[in-house]
Amino acid sequence: MKHLDVLLVCGSGASSGFMAVSMRKAAEKHNVDATITARSEAEVDSYIDSIDALMIGPHLKYLADELKERYADKPVKIILMDPSYYSTLNGEKALKDLIRHLREDSQSA
Repeated sequence: MKHLDVLLVCGSGASSGFMAVSMRKAAEKHNVDATITARSEAEVDSYIDSIDALMIGPHLKYLADELKERYADKPVKIILMDPSYYSTLNGEKALKDLIRHLREDSQSA
């Protein structure tokens, strides 16, 4: 798998910051070449052209469809994080979810 640039967003960037740290540890453990960054949702426009995936906190579900529509012309996978791993900041499960979504896309292409 190629290098991945992933952006995590929550409201302010605080909880996604903790999730990003947890996911970076999981990526390192599993030899996944990834840059995982956390920002507030207000900053998405600044990063959208340099990322492969955008993972959104489950409490921002209302934003997911809006972002998918806004960035439909971008080659970015937009993933709504599952509350089961987000609430516990489980980077292992978040990384598995990310990879599963990216593989689904590559298989359907």
